[in-house]
Amino acid sequence: MKKIIAVTAFYLLLTTHNLHAQMYQQKMATFLNLLDNYYVEDPKVDSLVEIGITEILKKLDPHSVYMNADEIKKANEPLEGNFEGVGIQFQIYQDTIQVVHVIAGGPSQKVGVQDGDKLVFVDTSKVAGIGITNDGVFKYLRGKKGTKVTIKIKRFGEPELLAFEIIRDKIPIYAIGAQYMATPEIGYVKLERFSATATEETQAAIDSLKKLGAKKIILDLTSNGGGYLNQAHALSDLFLSEGKLIVYSSGRSQSRIDLNATTEGDFEKGDLVIMVDQNTASASEIVAGAVQDWDRGLVVGRRTYGKGLVQKGYSLPDMSVVRLTMAHYYTPSGRNIQKSYAKGIDKYHEDIEDRYESGELFDSAKIKITDSTKYFTNNKRIVYGGGGVTPDIFVGLDTSWSSKFYGKLVRTGSFNQFVLVYVNSNRAELQKKYPTATAFVNNFTVDSVLMNQFFAFGKTKKAEPDSAEIYTKSIPTIQNQLKGLIAQDLFNSSAYYQVTNVQNPIYVRALNAFTDGSFQKYGITPSTTSAIKNKKTLKEKMQAKKDEKVNKDKKNKIAH
Repeated sequence: MKKIIAVTAFYLLLTTHNLHAQMYQQKMATFLNLLDNYYVEDPKVDSLVEIGITEILKKLDPHSVYMNADEIKKANEPLEGNFEGVGIQFQIYQDTIQVVHVIAGGPSQKVGVQDGDKLVFVDTSKVAGIGITNDGVFKYLRGKKGTKVTIKIKRFGEPELLAFEIIRDKIPIYAIGAQYMATPEIGYVKLERFSATATEETQAAIDSLKKLGAKKIILDLTSNGGGYLNQAHALSDLFLSEGKLIVYSSGRSQSRIDLNATTEGDFEKGDLVIMVDQNTASASEIVAGAVQDWDRGLVVGRRTYGKGLVQKGYSLPDMSVVRLTMAHYYTPSGRNIQKSYAKGIDKYHEDIEDRYESGELFDSAKIKITDSTKYFTNNKRIVYGGGGVTPDIFVGLDTSWSSKFYGKLVRTGSFNQFVLVYVNSNRAELQKKYPTATAFVNNFTVDSVLMNQFFAFGKTKKAEPDSAEIYTKSIPTIQNQLKGLIAQDLFNSSAYYQVTNVQNPIYVRALNAFTDGSFQKYGITPSTTSAIKNKKTLKEKMQAKKDEKVNKDKKNKIAH
């Protein structure tokens, strides 16, 4: 009888809810119809509907969003792992499209387009000297796979324009930004996004480094804004033994879903350090949180962004999409690392600036803990939720090298533009003298002659130091940045990071962690990083605590 009553009550509640929903739908439809038929001017109802949806979503949370078809395509492109086009990286300099890098294996490389080429014509349209924008370049060069486009380029040393017919194809967008051997035993991997190929690429990178002798790995997740949840799960699985909880999610309309490690991963044993900063978000935080909770490795850097919400896309009749937050996710210890948005979306997005102003980015003592609940790692270390993943080893932001002059050089694009001109003018000589990235990294020096050339170039871009400004503190950074960009132009992004990381405090601290006793300090040893099958998993421990609480509650109820 009780069951029948409960079912009946639920049905009535559901019916009532549906009736309310129907009433609201009819109300809105009637209102829009009145506007469309009787308003004094054309109300442009379509745009009003989009505004209405957008404004409603703003009242919910910072990550529930509305996107039209074009916005969806642009948003998904980096995560899908490819786009369709000609396969070049470019920049607009002196009103000319200049090829910065030809993507390896892409259609442009196949026909002979080279780094440094300048585009003058695309089909019959002149694209030089017309004030073209980045969007204009995309319009001309991107297109469906299999379509043809003819370009005419100006190449240094060639008296006439060179013509190439290019058949557009799928162009890969790689998740891995860099990989190299930091020491004979330590491999470095820079993961830039959790795209559809993130785990596959990371596994391949680690395998490649292991063949070169890597026994320890630095995984760089700084400025990685996340991506696909399934990739965060799969990538964490590379480091954690079978059965270990990686992340779980739950929401009002979604019961709890656990994602566990599966079969033996590629790097379940061996010292692991994960680099994070204030821009490390979402899927990146899942990986960092799981590694930290299981004491599988060390997290080094600054407190992460704090995005612990899961979105799902729902299609609307006009092919637009509403991405609704439908669950919170939690790290293995039970942490919800989502930072508060109670003060509104604008304040939410100003959080990183607030951290800078408060001094948190410089001093770990100023980190604000918004969730006072204590959570425990596998080794009983205390961790907190409610605002990102706090690293095991804090590394403050270093601004001691900064100057107004350096800022001017960056804002005017002087670095990239100078390097483009310099490499194009000296490419053959540089390639002969430095045939490999290693040879370049070890032997190339940004000397005073090159620096003077760069400063003279900056002057033409109105990037000069103020008369009383002391900018000498910026010189080592300027030299390092120039060398890194030249390395990138001659070789690849791995060479860039190999050069510039030596001045990255988080990287330097991560590297030192392998030899300064940090692993021992946090109880992370070979015996604890491998699977311990006879011990209860963290999930089991959490369930045991819940069962214990339920039993206590039952006893208390009986006592009352």
